Amino acid sequence: MTKEAVPGNISYNAMKRDLSDYLQVFRSRRIAVMVFAGFSSGLPLALTGGTLQAWMTVAGVDLRTIGVFALVGLPYTLKFFWSPLMDRFVPPWMGRRRGWMFLTQGALLLGIAAMAFGNPGAAPWALGAAALLVAFLSASQDIVIDAYRTDVLREPERGLGAAVFVTGYRIAMLTSGALIFSEQIGWRNTYLLMACLMAVGIATTLFCPEPEVRVTPPKNLQEAVIGPLKDFFSRRAAGALLLLIVLYKLGDAYAGTLTTAFLIRGVGFSPTEVGTINKGFGLISLIVGAMFGGTLMVRLGLYRSLLIFGILQAVSNLSFMVLSWVGKSYAMLVFTVAFENVCGGMGTSAFVALLMAMCDHRYTATQYALLSSLAALGRIFVAPTSGYVVESVGWAVFFFFTAVTALPGLWMLWRFRGEITALTEQTTGSAR
Repeated sequence: MTKEAVPGNISYNAMKRDLSDYLQVFRSRRIAVMVFAGFSSGLPLALTGGTLQAWMTVAGVDLRTIGVFALVGLPYTLKFFWSPLMDRFVPPWMGRRRGWMFLTQGALLLGIAAMAFGNPGAAPWALGAAALLVAFLSASQDIVIDAYRTDVLREPERGLGAAVFVTGYRIAMLTSGALIFSEQIGWRNTYLLMACLMAVGIATTLFCPEPEVRVTPPKNLQEAVIGPLKDFFSRRAAGALLLLIVLYKLGDAYAGTLTTAFLIRGVGFSPTEVGTINKGFGLISLIVGAMFGGTLMVRLGLYRSLLIFGILQAVSNLSFMVLSWVGKSYAMLVFTVAFENVCGGMGTSAFVALLMAMCDHRYTATQYALLSSLAALGRIFVAPTSGYVVESVGWAVFFFFTAVTALPGLWMLWRFRGEITALTEQTTGSAR
């Protein structure tokens, strides 16, 4: 009798196969390129936001002009309007996804370099026009990179792929938002350096693999616009799934609207302490959480990951409630920041994987852009109420309320678990 025929070895062989499949995810070239794609996606954001605001402030631009420049970020919110073009049209080089990636990244390199030669003091509106162009190109790059990530990653790889992408994205934001560069080499050279760093994205696009699933793009622009909506709403419980997208991260986002104000005004930490611990240590914790969550998803699967990570997100909000009771405690601050960001990173990995599972490969660019914009909708509506709630009931009750706000999303998740499992099975089958 062979070893494989012994009944006691059946579970051993199954475990061995599971371990082999598990390790295969970590050896995937598709996972490896995500960190560099995330870096390319995150790099331009601060250059048209916080870093640009700092440059204008140092140059003595008046506050009203600086305030108006916040509108430069509008393309990130409206990107779904032109995303059908990136589903419909295929560049004559490198395929539908990689072709658009190469085009937008090359244009971003030139656009950021053009910003370097701007003068916020003498010609702020010319610099603003260049910044608006860079924001448009950056939002366009986000559209196609999100679509590429969804198309290229296999179902078991999505959680870890999302985590690796978030890690690269956050590192890039930290790099382009590091004002120390401007003090050492000046603003012009800082922007020129960031333009050169876009070469990371270009090199990634040149060498990254093509998606395994070959699809026929929409035949015309009408299909590219209407097709994604028809496809999504033809699915079972489509409306409920859209509501789940709005609700799943709502409690986490609600608490985040006043976290910095709470730590400074509510507990009494200094801005330096908050910046060092909440921003610095919090970023590290978020990356650790995303990577840990993505790793666990390989084993847990999509539904169980969403449920477990969603519960942890809600519980982590209660740590701020405890901090409000304890008062100014550095140990409690470190624990709270670490716990909240680790849980938030885990939830982000699962949530991005959910958005990817909801997309049809024919319309990935449009569907992902729409779904990700919808995910921000709840935060936009609840954020303005946060200050009124705190003034009415206090910090402790506010953070308890944010944890309660997460419960409808968790209930929706449990109620429609069959539909979420079906999404996973559907995408797995299509990949085969």
